[in-house]
Amino acid sequence: MEFDLSPRTVELRDRIRAFLDEHVYPVEIEAMRALDDEVRPGVAYPEILVGIRERARSEGLWNMFMPDERYGPGLLNWEYAALCEEMGRSPAIAPMAFNCSAPDTGNTEILAEHGTDEQRERWLQPLLDGETRSCFSMTEPEVSGSDPTTLRTRAELDGDEWVINGHKWFTSGAVGASLAIVMVVTDPDAHPYARASMICVPTDNPGFDLVRSVPVMGHSGGPGHCEIRYTDCRVPASHLLGPRQAGFVIAQDRLGPGRIHHCMRAIGTAERAIEMMSRRASEREAFGSKLADKQFVQDFIAKSRMEVDQARLLTMLAAWKMDTAGKRAARQEISMIKVVAANMVMDVLDRAIQVHGSLGMSDDTPLAWMWRFSRMLRVADGPDEVHKMVIARREINRWSKKDEGPTQDGGGEGAAAPAPEETPAKV
Repeated sequence: MEFDLSPRTVELRDRIRAFLDEHVYPVEIEAMRALDDEVRPGVAYPEILVGIRERARSEGLWNMFMPDERYGPGLLNWEYAALCEEMGRSPAIAPMAFNCSAPDTGNTEILAEHGTDEQRERWLQPLLDGETRSCFSMTEPEVSGSDPTTLRTRAELDGDEWVINGHKWFTSGAVGASLAIVMVVTDPDAHPYARASMICVPTDNPGFDLVRSVPVMGHSGGPGHCEIRYTDCRVPASHLLGPRQAGFVIAQDRLGPGRIHHCMRAIGTAERAIEMMSRRASEREAFGSKLADKQFVQDFIAKSRMEVDQARLLTMLAAWKMDTAGKRAARQEISMIKVVAANMVMDVLDRAIQVHGSLGMSDDTPLAWMWRFSRMLRVADGPDEVHKMVIARREINRWSKKDEGPTQDGGGEGAAAPAPEETPAKV
């Protein structure tokens, strides 16, 4: 394994750093407020972000997540991971600045991979051009979000139209989005993992009802995490994304890279928190000396540095394995990083808030909103507990066949079972 970045990736990373320093950090708090105040149905981005996005696109810092060279720079997962880390230093604003924000990234990838020519022209190209936003509508309030085999929202074929009826929530990014990709049950009597399909639904379609933006830790502004009702929502049969009964497979295609992106952004968030914690400790005095001289604070910083570097190496391993052996072979590493990075970033942010005292609890620094933003990672894209369950199951199966010995990829029958699915607070 070699994690030395290519000259091209180093150049992109350095340009992103410079762009953030010049155009994002100085207006970060203002942009966060504008997201809440200006985004609404029909308005995808606040005015302040429109200008920043236009500049980023003109400088070629655009769609860097797309591995397909027809649509983006064609970076490998572990190469893009390094860029994701830089964007994670401002996790709500920086990804939007470069058109690399979830859920658009995952939706763009599956439209490119599974969409028809007509679907790509109608929905993929505007997303790539930054003209629209999208949302992913899967989780339902009446059933467990971590078990997609229990989904209830139905789509029935009536002539040449799908008729959708159901109730979704935590459809992230729905406010201001033009397209919803909806996971629905089309074949209720099929195998549990073949019951569902994906359907593209324009958000201005009759029967698509955005009920509300669900308040999350007191926040309900911006693109939101939304409750949606589909009531006799009719769309053409041609809006089916990919094959019928392939909803679960397409969802998994969406999740592998997305988990890498989330984890590397979490590492970037934690890096910024360490920087802020260290600066605060060096400047602030209490009881006759700098906070940096206090053993407890030194312990905070040392632990944070060790944990961030450990998480980064594990995430890069998962990304490298995806690139060299494929998503399926990397399932164990992807589950492990999802648990490790999501917990690590919360621990580091908590220490940084503690060192800042009451200032850290306020919104006068990015720490409090980064904490609120990051907490969902322990739930989104599979909760910790489900990932730990499949990690253990694969490891047990790896060693359970004594005659055969361990398999290279942690195999065994159980290891082939589907990984945990996307869950509430999808982003």
